[in-house]
Amino acid sequence: MKDREFVRNRESAILAGKPHANPLDVAIALRDQDVIDMVETAIRRRNVMLAYQPVVRAAQPDQVAFYEGLLRVLDEAGRIIPARDFISRVEQGGLGRHLDTLALELGLDALARTPALRLAINMSARSIGNALWLQVLDDGLSRDPTLGERLILEITESSAIEMPEQVAAFMARMQSRGVSFALDDFGAGYTSFRYLRDFYFDILKIDGQFISGIDHDPDNQVLMAALLSIAEHFEMLTVAECVETAAEAAYLTHLGIDCLQGYHFGAPAIAVPWQRDGPRNSRRA
Repeated sequence: MKDREFVRNRESAILAGKPHANPLDVAIALRDQDVIDMVETAIRRRNVMLAYQPVVRAAQPDQVAFYEGLLRVLDEAGRIIPARDFISRVEQGGLGRHLDTLALELGLDALARTPALRLAINMSARSIGNALWLQVLDDGLSRDPTLGERLILEITESSAIEMPEQVAAFMARMQSRGVSFALDDFGAGYTSFRYLRDFYFDILKIDGQFISGIDHDPDNQVLMAALLSIAEHFEMLTVAECVETAAEAAYLTHLGIDCLQGYHFGAPAIAVPWQRDGPRNSRRA
């Protein structure tokens, strides 16, 4: 695979082209190859699972609006490989598309098993051009058309603006089948606000950098108020990411945010939360 070849070429260049290479560079190259090998093995053996994090209603924080399903990749011993160790190296290549496909398969299976569930699954805009990913999505929606009404596809701002025409056309097709779309990590990159007009996202997930300490940070307070005003104009549901304290949650609720997500309300859990607590998100957010 291209991802693996890239790491091996990098290692070869260090070892062959720089006989006196910095030992740290060599160690990093070897570690990169090991991580890519582990991810390849996990994909081949389907050693992956979803972890579920609740997104709660700000006005009723005991009510889950929906869950986000986050893909976890396991090594041969069953331990989770931290995403930060590999995601930047694989997200643009073939491994990234395989991971998106596995996440979508698991998410559609969870929706099919739990009629009251509403679930968000992450994807890269690059997967729109991947035949296998598209086939998995089409097969799932064709088997049970009600899945579309409970499926949210989250696209990061950074990948959406790389191919805006393709993303907009894909969204229009899928929204006609009931699928909702969330713009993830909004504000983390170089936002082009005109795309908000073109994309018609249903949900705006505001990046955690604007949430941290918002109860006492006047800059974040001003920025958040502006982002909420933009979302209201485009009739998008708003979600604050990375909410970690009760004070942050209270201030965001006062500002008028629709939903809250973060460790204050629950960490991503491998154990299926709705089997333990019963599904609480039967109503559409």
